[in-house]
Amino acid sequence: DNSNCCDVQNTLVNNMFRFYASDDIKSRYLPQLATEKLGCFGLSEAGSGSDAFALKTRAEVNADGDYVINGSKMWITNAGEAEIFLIMANLDPSKGYKGITCFVAEKGFEGLEVGNREDKLGIRASSTCPITFTDVVIPKNNVLGEIGKGYKYAIEILNEGRIGIGAQMVGLAQGTFDLTMPYLQERKQFGQPIGNFQAMQHQYAEAAVEIEAARLMVYNAARRKQNGLPFVKEAAMAKYYSSQVAARVSRSCVEWMGGVGFTKDMPQEKFYRDNIIGSIYEGTSNIQLQTIAKLVQKEY
Repeated sequence: DNSNCCDVQNTLVNNMFRFYASDDIKSRYLPQLATEKLGCFGLSEAGSGSDAFALKTRAEVNADGDYVINGSKMWITNAGEAEIFLIMANLDPSKGYKGITCFVAEKGFEGLEVGNREDKLGIRASSTCPITFTDVVIPKNNVLGEIGKGYKYAIEILNEGRIGIGAQMVGLAQGTFDLTMPYLQERKQFGQPIGNFQAMQHQYAEAAVEIEAARLMVYNAARRKQNGLPFVKEAAMAKYYSSQVAARVSRSCVEWMGGVGFTKDMPQEKFYRDNIIGSIYEGTSNIQLQTIAKLVQKEY
């Protein structure tokens, strides 16, 4: 679950500051984020998951020119430990999603409350919490980027973040595969290792192919991003496919272990629970397919 913490810190939080923040905000927050403090990315709400820009959190300008935020967020990764908060709030609802603006808040700001950790199926070491904002005053110089551009920043940063989730799912699939393969050579039935039976060989050969294919898709999306090439389609493909592979491989590994794989004494069941989030966060599998379809359609 450290991979989840690092992924959000680096691909979402730090990059939001690097790409869009003013020099003043960078100088105040990036050194902290690089050394001692965690940040979190506050976009999702109870009524705005995949439809992220239907968010209800509001920001208003007060008499001093500062901003006052009211609303709430849900499913916020790292919120339990975070000391720096990126908050997406709508400053001008009459403009729809073009009123969404990104604000920087800090732990200890009056009215900012982090709720209890969600009791999740998987990635249980990663804190996922609701956050409420009650008349939280944000200094006028803590707007990240331009007013009304929060929606644009969120789209761009999540597109890139999907490469990180793809890498996370490849690591999960490879990890559970590596832990399981030795058992197939050690466990004997009918006088030979179960890994020697052709039915088993075909299954783990196919899993190895899928892991390698997912890895190359992630590398390709990362290569395109690094070289300034269009990468949104490839990132969506990598996240979609790698999360599917992680689901298939982790489930197979539990089955290959037999009865012992179904117990909490072995790590396979944890990998199986952890993989499920890959098809949900930073864009569900259906959202990835929708993105891929739109971009493929444009090519013809």
